[in-house]
Amino acid sequence: MPEWLIERGIGEDRALLFDGDKPIAAKLRWPGDLTAGRIVNAKLVGKPAGSRRGIARSECGKNILLDRIPPGFTEGAEIRVQIRRDSIAERGRLKRPQGRVVARENEVKDRSDAPLDPFGTGRTVRCFPHDIWNDVFISAWSGEIAFSGGALLFSPTPAMTVIDIDGDLDPETLARRAVHPIARGLDLLDIGGQVGIDFPSFEKRSARQEIDEALGEALADRRVERTAMNGFGFVQLVSRLEGPSILQRLASHPAAAAARLALRRAELLDGPGTTLLTVHPSVSAKFDPAWIVELERRTGRPARIKTDANLALEASAAQIVSHE
Repeated sequence: MPEWLIERGIGEDRALLFDGDKPIAAKLRWPGDLTAGRIVNAKLVGKPAGSRRGIARSECGKNILLDRIPPGFTEGAEIRVQIRRDSIAERGRLKRPQGRVVARENEVKDRSDAPLDPFGTGRTVRCFPHDIWNDVFISAWSGEIAFSGGALLFSPTPAMTVIDIDGDLDPETLARRAVHPIARGLDLLDIGGQVGIDFPSFEKRSARQEIDEALGEALADRRVERTAMNGFGFVQLVSRLEGPSILQRLASHPAAAAARLALRRAELLDGPGTTLLTVHPSVSAKFDPAWIVELERRTGRPARIKTDANLALEASAAQIVSHE
């Protein structure tokens, strides 16, 4: 049976779903996330008269958009809120978290449809087998997943995640080979919401139908609605959006993501000495001092940070050097 494995990292938790030794899905969580399904204490700070919509402020200071507020709740009321969707950073703006009022402590809306929380049920390990997380990170960082004869190019936009299919094969073969990598990529990059897939265009209607059927089979186990492929090869998918995908998170916070990757590389080093982390200055600026203390605690080594403006953000170097 597939099993979720969890890495409790510094500044983030990582989850991979393994089917045997093959990763088939991934999730990423940062401190402060208001994950879908979570219930938080909040205060109703805004509610227009006659409206069932409003704004609540959580105990951690985040504003949450509410809908379907039950009658009788007024501004200033202490409430409990079930998170429906976490905040999502986009170019030039931040989409606030969304939630609904929970009237009683044990009441959970849509319990049968509650999202899976692998971080609460998965098996914690020190490191994923074969350091597969690094491959997931690279795919999300570059927005590219290669397959035989081509590649998928993932681009997060405010409206949807767009997947372009690139390659030198004939259009029908290229589209056919892309179907299963698309399904796997959606899970490995934790992509939900609206997705647009730009397949190569075909003149034959039968070819479009064949690819449509194959895509339907590949997505059969997912709660997703999709349109039929139009004459230009475009397909749209719609599924529940619970928070930022790994792709969106890295695109919106590249230096912060690179800082966490650098700490992961340092944590996995074995041996005595001093941990030397060489990173871009923008990455160094994202280090929380508490993270460095935690790195030293976990490794039993002192840590030193060195900056190099010539490094790419993701190209941090971690090594053990002699005690100074």
